[in-house]
Amino acid sequence: MDIIEKYFPNLTAVQKNQFAQLQDLYAEWNEKVNVISRKDIENLYERHVLHSLSIAKVIEFKPGTEILDVGTGGGFPGIPLAILFPKVKFHLVDSIAKKINVVNEIAKTIGLTNIVAEQMRAEKVDGEYDFVVSRAVTRIDVLYRWVRSKVAHQQGHDLKNGIICLKGGDLTEEFSKLKKKNKLIEMSEIFEEEFFETKKVAYVPVTN
Repeated sequence: MDIIEKYFPNLTAVQKNQFAQLQDLYAEWNEKVNVISRKDIENLYERHVLHSLSIAKVIEFKPGTEILDVGTGGGFPGIPLAILFPKVKFHLVDSIAKKINVVNEIAKTIGLTNIVAEQMRAEKVDGEYDFVVSRAVTRIDVLYRWVRSKVAHQQGHDLKNGIICLKGGDLTEEFSKLKKKNKLIEMSEIFEEEFFETKKVAYVPVTN
């Protein structure tokens, strides 16, 4: 929990309490449903929560923004972002029902009211969103194809509406196939911990 306050020192008491509950909740649920690798549970705040919050170092979502989290798994990056941005609406989807059940139970326990989590494939989602977020679900060209029609035209942020995803390693070949304008932000420029040395935030504006 200290690592979250290190990089986000202005959390409210409610946010601190919500973040503080995540360790025990994920440890408990992970015994029933494997949503996080066993070895990562003790590093939950660094490898899952702070990793998810790297998006907040790239963009500050304005109140009323609508976000789609594709392949959320156990709720990442959606749950940490929903805690940090309580006035932003999050729609978390994953194809695996038991993972969505964990997301809903954790959200209910910590009192998160700004997320809806559903078992659903990204291609089947209706509606439009300002941004699509994702954490290493699939190749960026595949993700772009899945969600480009779901990104709204209107703009309300410094960044154009689009896709923001968390990636790792050498992305040269993957992004060369995308053939779309994109920006890669090194997490090592945001966080000093060794875990983030090869991690990146990838931003792809979507123009329909």
